[in-house]
Order: sequence, then structure tokens, then C-alpha cells
Amino acid sequence: MTTTRYRTTNVDGFKIFYREAGVPGAPKLLLLHGFPSAGHMFRDLISRLADRFHIIAPDLPGFGNSDMPDRGAGFDRIAEIIDRFTEIVGFDRYAVYVFDYGAPTGFRLAVKHPERITAIISQNGNAYEEGLSDGWTPIRAYWEDASPANREALRAFLKPETTVWQYTHGVPDPTAVSPDGYSLDNFYLNRPGADEIQLDLFGDYKSNVALYPTFQSYFRTHKPPFLAVWGRNDPFFLPPGAEAFKRDMPDAVVRFFDTGHFALETHAAEIAATIADFLAR
Repeated sequence: MTTTRYRTTNVDGFKIFYREAGVPGAPKLLLLHGFPSAGHMFRDLISRLADRFHIIAPDLPGFGNSDMPDRGAGFDRIAEIIDRFTEIVGFDRYAVYVFDYGAPTGFRLAVKHPERITAIISQNGNAYEEGLSDGWTPIRAYWEDASPANREALRAFLKPETTVWQYTHGVPDPTAVSPDGYSLDNFYLNRPGADEIQLDLFGDYKSNVALYPTFQSYFRTHKPPFLAVWGRNDPFFLPPGAEAFKRDMPDAVVRFFDTGHFALETHAAEIAATIADFLAR
């Protein structure tokens, strides 16, 4: 089934939309996107890997075509829903590709169910303090003081031009970035109530940083096969964050690409080839 199918499933009353491709029975690969995107960010990757993997890419709660969680729901709740989602779709053992918000989601799943994880691919998905750039300063300010003024300041991250900047910053040739991805993200960000959900998640991201030692302990204890594929010019997650994985998993493979945060927009072919080679071994 190299054709991508677009499905929706009920996760205990919560609608999760997802993309599925590949052959059932093939090695399973779960793709977890980040902010402010959805499963559509994997469109080019899925087509390049569907001939050898059974792939599922859900829209996280509050993103894309999935339901929005209740106000105040954070990353723990997102991970709970995705954990249950994997059980419903029959992903009992799988490799997981994590990006941005998908990283603290996927790492929570790995900590809870280490026996289910066959490998981890992290594309600009951070788990170390040294990976956080100064771009997090206004968000950190909100963690320390959840004042209305600090919350309001974060609305700049939700502006259409900021989404475009996230896609194009650090890309040597911005004309290589299709407008389709950031235009669709901006459409989803404009849904009623989406802004407050996203501001809540900015505030709750501190829970992910608090879990970094837990994630690192999992890496040291279980040493899953680990591949980092990193846009080296990412304004939010720095290359030292990718290199840090080797501190806890000496056999981790780290590859850098001359691009920005949304590395798949410019390097899907190279990243797909790297993943295929890595998982084959």
C-alpha cells in the first residue's frame, strides 16, 4: 500500500486524524510532527519509505484535523492520547520518528513502554538543555511568570509571517521551500480556539524540560538504536542538542544537513535514504 490513506479513529471519544501507508506486516514506523504543523509535514518522507515500512503519521491533539484538547491540557495529555492511539491502530512494536513537539511526546511513550520501541529517529527533536537556543527566551519568561503580558508576548509566534520564517530561516535557498506547508499550518492556526491551545502548550513546554533527566536515563538504560537527522541552522534547537545524544548513547548516529527547522522541506530525499539505511542495519 504505497498509496497514502487518510483516516480518522476514535480514541476514547477523541478524534485523531492520521495518514497511513505501506504494507501491514512490514516494520512499523510512527511519525510524530511538531509545532505548528501536522502530519502533512511528512508527505514527502512517507512516499519515499512506504515501500519498506508500515507508516502511520497522526495529527497530534490540537493540530491539523484532530480534535482540540480541553484548555489546560498539556504534553502529558497529548502523550496519553497518542499512546492509546498506537494501541488502537495495532502499533505494538515500532520505530518512532520525532520532531519538535513530537519529541517530548515520543520520548514519553518510550519511557512508559521501552519494550515497544525498536528505534528512534530524532529530527530536531530535543532532550538536552544545551540544545535550547536563545529563541526560547520569551517562552522561558512565561514559564517563570505566567502573567497576561508574558502570555500576550507569545502571540508573535502564532503570526503567519512567523510560520513562514520558521520554514525558511537557515535555508540556503528559500525558493526550495514550498509555500504549501506553511500556508496549511497558518490555516490550522487560525481555527477558533487554536491560539489559546498553542499558548497553553508554550507554557507547558517547561514540563518537557523538567523531564529531560528522565528521558536521558531512558537513553542510558535502554540504549535504543538512535539516529539524529538535524537541520544545523535551526533557530530553536541547536546542533549541540543533537551531539548530546551520544553522551548517553555512544552508538547513536548523528547527521547534520544544511537547512533549518523544517529539514524535510528541503532534504526529504537525503533524510529518507539515511533512515532507510539506518533501520536496515
